[in-house]
Amino acid sequence: MKVKVFITSFLLITSVFFYGQNEANAQCTNGKNNKSQCAEAKCTKSKDSGMQCDKNKKTKTQCTKDKNTVSIYSQSFKVQTITGEPYDLMQLKGKKIMIVNTASKCGLTPQYEKLEALYQNYKDNNFIIIGFPANNFHSQEPGTNDEIATFCRANYGVTFPMMSKISVKGKDIHPLYQFLTQKSKNGVTDNEVAWNFQKYLIDENGYIQHVITPKTEPDDKIITDWIEK
Repeated sequence: MKVKVFITSFLLITSVFFYGQNEANAQCTNGKNNKSQCAEAKCTKSKDSGMQCDKNKKTKTQCTKDKNTVSIYSQSFKVQTITGEPYDLMQLKGKKIMIVNTASKCGLTPQYEKLEALYQNYKDNNFIIIGFPANNFHSQEPGTNDEIATFCRANYGVTFPMMSKISVKGKDIHPLYQFLTQKSKNGVTDNEVAWNFQKYLIDENGYIQHVITPKTEPDDKIITDWIEK
């Protein structure tokens, strides 16, 4: 009897152990519901985002310039600042640019702080951030331009250029974002703005280099390395 009890207990413990291992692996590969999206169930801890794997997950698109690539400067885009003055993007030629859609009532809104820090660190190195408030995602940017400007200054001390509120997707998408998201216009990538704080990195000649996912922090190495190279 004792031998049977011992064998039964051993089998039970062994089953629980392997079940736990399989569960861990399943959680590691299931990207829809878990923080990690690992190809081979090999996760590494990150102090900023819990569990994460390949850094390339942070980049929706890595763009390579070829003969079909179109410069943003070929389009003569003119936008308005958040205070209503005309802003010609042509004046940015020769700088590296981050274009980011922003919102004041989003879980990612604290990224404003790191965006401002990034701007302060690199603004003297031919780098600029252009923010475009947009209300496309769960009405998380409901305010007027004046209200948004006040919020940004009061809460995050934002000094990088903020533009007037626009639409970044849908039937009323702004022409600039049509260019950023449609390969027929930019020559390199079809993509969609997934959420607030998606980041487009554009080189000195106006070519899209990277499309960075919203949850990727502004000071992530993939961004700072791009600025510094």
